[in-house]
Amino acid sequence: MELLEFLSQTVTPYHCVKAGAEELVQAGFTEQKLTEVIKPLPGGKYFIKVYGTGLIAYTVAEDFSAGDGLKLAVAHTDAPCLRVKPKAELLMGEYKRLDVEVYGGAILNTWYDRPLSIAGKVMLRGASAFEPEAVLIDVKRPLLTVPNLAIHMNREVNKGVDYKPQRDLLPLLGMVCEGEEKEPYFLSLLAKEVNASVDDILDFDITVYCQEEPCYLGEREEFISSPRLDNQLSCYALLQAMKNGTHKKGIHMAVLFDHEEIGSRSKQGADSALTEIVLERIYHALGAGKEELAQAAAKGMMLSVDGAHAVHPNRAESYDPVNRAFLNQGVVFKMNSSQRYAFDSEGFAILQALCEEEGIAFCKFANHSDIAGGSTLGPILSSWIPMRAVDLGVPMLAMHSARELAGRADAVALEKLVTAFYR
Repeated sequence: MELLEFLSQTVTPYHCVKAGAEELVQAGFTEQKLTEVIKPLPGGKYFIKVYGTGLIAYTVAEDFSAGDGLKLAVAHTDAPCLRVKPKAELLMGEYKRLDVEVYGGAILNTWYDRPLSIAGKVMLRGASAFEPEAVLIDVKRPLLTVPNLAIHMNREVNKGVDYKPQRDLLPLLGMVCEGEEKEPYFLSLLAKEVNASVDDILDFDITVYCQEEPCYLGEREEFISSPRLDNQLSCYALLQAMKNGTHKKGIHMAVLFDHEEIGSRSKQGADSALTEIVLERIYHALGAGKEELAQAAAKGMMLSVDGAHAVHPNRAESYDPVNRAFLNQGVVFKMNSSQRYAFDSEGFAILQALCEEEGIAFCKFANHSDIAGGSTLGPILSSWIPMRAVDLGVPMLAMHSARELAGRADAVALEKLVTAFYR
């Protein structure tokens, strides 16, 4: 699957996991389940879905030895968006609206006046109360919009607006037609999508997404313009690297976590025992124990692969004067003295040497000293599994916008680097 196709399909974490699993199956990986005994074999390739929105892929070397090192790369499946509340219908006169809340650190004004759609999971009645049926949906058509207030009613709009999500970000779905029941119009829409009755729907996990298609952009099509580049672009690179990587020692693993944008504190987030537990189960099945796993982690290395900040052409003063990144100039190694990014000098040295051997462009990045910047998966996961770790990624503009911008050459460089890391 090509990158733009992947970005087009992965409209929610559920769909990212679905697309990723399909890619891995085509590459000869076998599915395992958290609810069953994990039985890996030397030379085997496996993946595990984690509660629908996380994904673990791993390979075991042909001549696996418990004392060999562990190579781990991680990314996240979620992105800032609008999430539909349980009682979604919110009429205003004859306008059908949806009641939503903001998920993650979204740039709110970028959600205005765009064609929007919905996707996610619908839970239907199943064989028993403990066995509901899960159905994924993606409407895949312009369904909603959040209209701006005209400048005539808001003369100060270009001086900045104090957005109130409960008031200002409610998407417009349509108009109530004559003779149509006003409620439950959203549940009725979902019922049609899953070919069920309203009474069959027990619950749903539905998000609003930007329905504009990803594209290449620029004079020479040197940019990638797409929703959810942070962090579906990294997910794609890890999946391709896992498919193409070969190795003679140890275990190679990629983990795509959910809930990074809201702090990673969940059963499928990086700030949980998930990765440690799965690794312990894998090593136990291969005849090794906690001691051998601890040795492998100490010998190994982790890449935390997430978006980086590119210098904005109109706001260069917001970035460090020299430790800065530009689009299409390579993979970014991120450092922060407060360990908001995971790094150490040895890790940087390893990656720099690897990039030089492979002819991969790179740079080293630090935030402006007066601007805190964000954080990511690396510091969190390396506190659960103490191992050498480096945060890196593709530089982006408009990060957390409804539509983001990255360099096309950088995406290629990232995939090449992660593949070389595994190899």
